[in-house]
Amino acid sequence: MSSLPQITVQELAEKMALGESIQLVDVRELQELSIASLPGFKHLPLSASESWSTNIHSHLDSELETLVLCHHGMRSAQMCQWLIGQGFANVKNISGGIDAYSIQVDGRIPQY
Repeated sequence: MSSLPQITVQELAEKMALGESIQLVDVRELQELSIASLPGFKHLPLSASESWSTNIHSHLDSELETLVLCHHGMRSAQMCQWLIGQGFANVKNISGGIDAYSIQVDGRIPQY
């Protein structure tokens, strides 16, 4: 799994601040989102993949840079590998997840 492209939370914050044309995906559970979330992320919980996986191309653009977030980076890595298998060309795992974002970028984001 180490060959999976990664992006740091600092790089994510820069891309978001610059308004780059990126696709942001959060694979955490609804209850996790209610504790801590970032703006602009499409919520596709990994546990509910049966409800969105068959029509993933209607949810996401396979040509856009796609950055995937979870709590610490494990579930998002699974999602990245799956998306690559579905033909997504530019997918990156947000290393450290929202936990790292809270610690390194924005302390106002609650930790859990």
